[in-house]
Amino acid sequence: MKDFAGKVAVITGAGSGFGREFARLAAGLGMKLALVDIQEDALAAIEAELQAHAPLALRVDVAKADEMAAMADAVFAHFGAAHLLFNNAGVGAGGLIWENSVADWEWVLGVNVWSVIHGIRLFVPRMIAQGDGCHIVNTASVAGLLSAQMMGVYNVSKHSVVTISETLFQDLRLAKANIGVTVLCPAFVPTGIAEAERNRPAAFANATETESQKFAAAQSKKAVSSGRITAPQVAAQVFDCIREGKFYCLTHPKILGSVELRLQDILQQRNPTDPFSYKPDVAPASTGF
Repeated sequence: MKDFAGKVAVITGAGSGFGREFARLAAGLGMKLALVDIQEDALAAIEAELQAHAPLALRVDVAKADEMAAMADAVFAHFGAAHLLFNNAGVGAGGLIWENSVADWEWVLGVNVWSVIHGIRLFVPRMIAQGDGCHIVNTASVAGLLSAQMMGVYNVSKHSVVTISETLFQDLRLAKANIGVTVLCPAFVPTGIAEAERNRPAAFANATETESQKFAAAQSKKAVSSGRITAPQVAAQVFDCIREGKFYCLTHPKILGSVELRLQDILQQRNPTDPFSYKPDVAPASTGF
């Protein structure tokens, strides 16, 4: 997909982070915009910023099938088509994996995994029916290529997004569909995901927080805030990947050493190596919890 002007971009998590930057870039390329977010003030802010482009702004809980279905119907009713889908909304929860609650799992998997599933099942058939060139970008993470300690729930969700994306790519090729796929796997970037609890529904709230969860949250904020690549830079790389038809969008090449280390663990059938071996400065260390 190389021509963007006049085409329709659908962006979940559009109110902040990568989603907001995708929206800004898409607008600059002359695209029509469907902006989706659960946070009303953030959604209103990006809608106001891009008002000259007459965006369709929709408050949606992306984990809910009925709300995603209504969103897809609204997009096609309003624009008549969708060409570029960003399954981008994401949240996180950390701590020792056996201490994560059912609420942690349901919240993170709902937003990070089910939203991608809903996006694919609701938009791909319609994109195929359109017959013109389309593209889907699924936001995963290097957490989908590694299995770092204290990030279990998040790791599971992002590994899911990677394999969903790989399978989607293979299935679309089998179907000879004119739809490209990119999976975005960034490392630490200041996006606001470290403050994702702000949008955590009350139904998924934890009554208490363990010491490991407090520690993981603090470590996450520190690591994310120290990221040297910005959200606008990542968004620009993603659009380059779309133009090139590139599947893996790996924005932090230095992390590939850790990815290769994991692959070598598998190939050599040895026990997993510490994924932070190449980045001990951001590695979580036991504090006695």
